[in-house]
Amino acid sequence: MKPNVQIEIAGARYRMSSDADEAYLQRLADIVNERVQALGPKAARAATPAQLLAVVALGLAEDLDASERRREGLEAKTRQVVDAAIRRIDQRLKADAELAQQIDP
Repeated sequence: MKPNVQIEIAGARYRMSSDADEAYLQRLADIVNERVQALGPKAARAATPAQLLAVVALGLAEDLDASERRREGLEAKTRQVVDAAIRRIDQRLKADAELAQQIDP
């Protein structure tokens, strides 16, 4: 049976069963709470907790999407650099082999 963990998000307490470390879940909850607080007191007064969490969820989804696009770009750039390095190595090995054949026929 998974242990119960209790966290607080936007003033509401949640109990969940999870294999995740409680400190890790609390750190994630803290990120959400920081985002809710960043919306400001006016938003907290005017919006329901569900609306606040929806806005925070959209912001986190936007951050995740941007991170994924950056990761994909870095992967593509890394592939290009590695491919170029391999081509240069192959060219150098071919040139060295040709030179070796000329020296030692």
